[in-house]
Amino acid sequence: MANKDYYAILGVEKNASEEELKKAYRKLAKKYHPDANPDNKKEAEAKFKEVNEAYEILSNPEKRKMYDRFGTADPSQGFGGNGGPFGGGNGYYSYSSTGGFDGFDGFGDLGDIFSSFFSGGFGGRNTRENNGPKQGADLRANLDITFEESFLGTEKQITLTRNETCQTCHGEGAKPGTKKQTCSMCHGTGQIKQTQTTIFGQMQTVRPCTNCNGTGEIIPEPCIECRGKGIVRKQVKVSVKIPAGIDENQTIVLRGEGEPGIKGGAKGDLYITIHVKRHSIFTRKGQDVLCEVPITFTQATLGADLEIPMVDGTEEKYRIPDGTQPGTKFTIRGRGFKNINNGSQGNFVFTVLVQVPKRLTKEQRDLMVELAKTMNEQPPVKKRGLFG
Repeated sequence: MANKDYYAILGVEKNASEEELKKAYRKLAKKYHPDANPDNKKEAEAKFKEVNEAYEILSNPEKRKMYDRFGTADPSQGFGGNGGPFGGGNGYYSYSSTGGFDGFDGFGDLGDIFSSFFSGGFGGRNTRENNGPKQGADLRANLDITFEESFLGTEKQITLTRNETCQTCHGEGAKPGTKKQTCSMCHGTGQIKQTQTTIFGQMQTVRPCTNCNGTGEIIPEPCIECRGKGIVRKQVKVSVKIPAGIDENQTIVLRGEGEPGIKGGAKGDLYITIHVKRHSIFTRKGQDVLCEVPITFTQATLGADLEIPMVDGTEEKYRIPDGTQPGTKFTIRGRGFKNINNGSQGNFVFTVLVQVPKRLTKEQRDLMVELAKTMNEQPPVKKRGLFG
């Protein structure tokens, strides 16, 4: 202990007051505490021990006077003895492998002290829980619909299992005719406060009340239906209105269809994710409906009036011009999906696919041969016909 500048260790002047010493010590104890330096615990532990040693001497008027005069403190005057402020046999703290501390008998459980020190002490965040009303949990579900239902909109029912307010006790948890009682241990707060005298001064910790499990209330006679919980697990059916134009993986939110709240809190919400089944004819691109329409060779050549099937089950007449080439796209305006936000409507786009006949009658073949001649085409040689 000789030849150590305790004032320099604490970072204070030689004329520092008792309050300045205490403030400097608290700051350094927090900085060098081993639990706050997991990556450099050994060095921090040595520094923490040195800070404790300096404060032990300078916080004791007699030892400080002796140190100021001789540069050391006489062990016979109690330095490091059992009567010192830390109560340890050697005047130092002992840090165990389990994270606890020995040698601080005069100041209570130092493990608890530093737990509050680093999780809310000295202006840190308050960790006490809110014992008031809480909103119920949200629920999620999936719903499969057809392509037509996504186009037109529909109403569906889904079945889900969720907590419901007990109808026997109306969510109170107490047997009808009886009432809850305020917990006598925490007086309805749901929390127990404990004040400890530590080397840092008075420190307060808050823990959930074990008598009422943090609820602040005791139920002498629980409801038989819900066993005092105020809620029961039930299977329920919920109606879902699906707007026209809804797309794959879009979500519908039903407010208040989630779990019931706690202590009068609002119900949670139900989030339903929509999945649209594939269609054998139609596909979707944005707000447009896409479709492939087969036509004959003569229709493509001469032009034709087609009846195009729509998603809503109706048919739309559309005239394609003569000489229509395979793969040509045509658009019918305003017959696509609605936009669920602004009501605008997409288009119906169909692509023509020209079907070539695989078999021809003799009469048909003769006509096609004559046609080929007029178009200066070389007629086929094989008997199977021009188109196989």
